[in-house]
Amino acid sequence: MKIVIIGNGISGATAARWLRKLGDHEITMISAESDYFYSRTALMYIYMGHMRLKETQPYENWFWEKNRINLLRAWVSGVDFDNKKIKLRQAVKTGASHPAPPPELEYDKLIIATGSATNKFGWPGQDLNGAAGLYTLQDLQTMNDYSKGLKRAVIVGGGLIGIEMAEMFHSRNIPVTFLVREKSYWNNVLPKEESEMINRCILNNHIDLRLGTELKEIVDDGNGQASAVITNTGERINCGFVGLTAGVHPNINFLRESELEIGRGIKVNEYLETNIPDVYAIGDCAEQMNPIPGRRGVEAIWYTGRMMGENVAYNIYNKKIKYNPGIWFNSAKFFDIEYQVYGNVQAHPPENHESLYWEHSDGDKSIRIIFDKKNKEVLGFNLMGIRYRHEVCEKWLAEKTNIETVLQELGLANFDPEFFDEYDFELIKLYNQKTGSNLQLKKKRGLDSVISFLKR
Repeated sequence: MKIVIIGNGISGATAARWLRKLGDHEITMISAESDYFYSRTALMYIYMGHMRLKETQPYENWFWEKNRINLLRAWVSGVDFDNKKIKLRQAVKTGASHPAPPPELEYDKLIIATGSATNKFGWPGQDLNGAAGLYTLQDLQTMNDYSKGLKRAVIVGGGLIGIEMAEMFHSRNIPVTFLVREKSYWNNVLPKEESEMINRCILNNHIDLRLGTELKEIVDDGNGQASAVITNTGERINCGFVGLTAGVHPNINFLRESELEIGRGIKVNEYLETNIPDVYAIGDCAEQMNPIPGRRGVEAIWYTGRMMGENVAYNIYNKKIKYNPGIWFNSAKFFDIEYQVYGNVQAHPPENHESLYWEHSDGDKSIRIIFDKKNKEVLGFNLMGIRYRHEVCEKWLAEKTNIETVLQELGLANFDPEFFDEYDFELIKLYNQKTGSNLQLKKKRGLDSVISFLKR
């Protein structure tokens, strides 16, 4: 059996590894972007000089040949699903290390793992030189090339990629203007207090933050190069680079005219199967037809991509396992503020959600615990500048633990309490003040206590 994977990101690479663990069939992984799988989340650290590309690659180059996973550097221009053939074209210059790909490649089972692409919303000038997103190695190279002698960059879009790009330019002392359409940074995801905290963080790092400001046009210098932006207020901001970071979308344009059922992404069932036999889709490009309650159909998240990669390998070998992403979590950082979220934390919560929110006096650390008003079951954790143990939070959420039990055992969640300050008493005090309770913190500390808790 010939198994072909289009895409060598976390989803595709994980699928290849698990397919090899579970069986001995022929595996080919195709990518036009890079020779080898690398950690996409580490792109910013390459630019900032903290890592080299090879240090973002989890496996040595020989790993793939040793495990008999064929790597092919090529563009996929289309798929003939009726005859099970993939149409290929050259991605890079041919040579000893990059021979010309065959025009077609046959498959018995096909996994589509093509990831995401940068959003563009029809802005005049969006395709000029010096206007680019931050998703691929090629995007990183473009950003690096334009950074030499750059006097100002303008970033469009107030999400995680935008603030990463702002930090990258800031690390090289390049002035940045950050256009955020919303009235507060990422306020469609972060609750009000956390969003305002990140506004302060951005400003404290000398980023020119423009809230409630939209891009209307990117100005051509007459030679096909971005030279300025025009905002919705009519202001002109001169710049030599425009970062397009207003989100991403499934990278499936080359398949939109095919027989595949497509919505926002490629529609898949709980076994990651598409409407075409022997064709699967995983990762950012896949859209769950029936997502579990509270989850989106398309989730461009590293860990869900990894889970799908393992899942699809079992399903291809007829060891049927339904895909279930489990309890939501995510993590990121906003300059020096680490961010963690577990469970159901909404920017605009429903009526039954009660929030216990504590913020440090320094304004760059906070803890938010969400629980149900009626039955007191804990629903979510939102952390800024503070780490909680993933396994502990997930267990509380899975077991629908009462908020008062969580508060009394909060010491179990502290990450490395020997070196990090703890704020359990502040949370207990705040809760007692709000409810008139007299809860006391249980003195549970150390790894032994955590292990015992996880086992019970």
